[in-house]
Amino acid sequence: MQPTADFNAVALARSLLRRRRQGALATLVAGTGAPYCSLVNVASHPDGSPILLISRLALHTQNILTDDRVSLMLDERGPADPLEGARIMLSGRAIAAGADDVALLRRRYLAAHPSAELFVDFKDFGFYRIAPASIHLVAGFGRIVDLAPDQVLTDLTGASGLIEAEQGAVAHMNDDHADALGLYATRLLKAEPADWRCTGLDPDGLDLAAGDTTLRLDFPQRIVTPGDLRKMLAELAAQARAITADLANTE
Repeated sequence: MQPTADFNAVALARSLLRRRRQGALATLVAGTGAPYCSLVNVASHPDGSPILLISRLALHTQNILTDDRVSLMLDERGPADPLEGARIMLSGRAIAAGADDVALLRRRYLAAHPSAELFVDFKDFGFYRIAPASIHLVAGFGRIVDLAPDQVLTDLTGASGLIEAEQGAVAHMNDDHADALGLYATRLLKAEPADWRCTGLDPDGLDLAAGDTTLRLDFPQRIVTPGDLRKMLAELAAQARAITADLANTE
């Protein structure tokens, strides 16, 4: 089934990867290979791949330790029929975080799930990143598309400086530029006013959250340095303020 002409499958898949905070994880039961499904909290790596924080005591983790092949469904349920919402199914492998990866995965996960601070350091918990091999998007009639990972994941080539600066930039925006974050949400993304906070950023965009509501602000062009980021955020704030001024002039 082919997508309709006005449908951007890549943009929708990327948005779901960045915004969804829970998903259904399918693993293979050790010894039998039977399918096993569980509900998990997820966050996103700077490249968009899902991050898990799971306990070795959980059956899904025991399954992964035997066979790391997994599938993860992330969905966006509407207020009526859950099947009307878009969803993606990722198939790939769950890779345990190496020593060099833990700090990054930890801060990205805790930004999405602050309550995990209570147990993140328990010895039985560990971080995993799902490396997708294929992505299947279902978004309604005529909108069923198979995507390759390189179509959906963010290219991090040359962006090491930006990734290293992310934590400080996020804290700076939340502490000193809450007004700009509010403008991004309400003017550029047409969301309702709320206590909008930045939870992450990457070469392709900015992640925002207010309570359980999450938003993705895509950048008009890819950025790779902290200098690029400062310029981009200033330009977006100026656009949002211009919209505010235009609205005031029409009232």
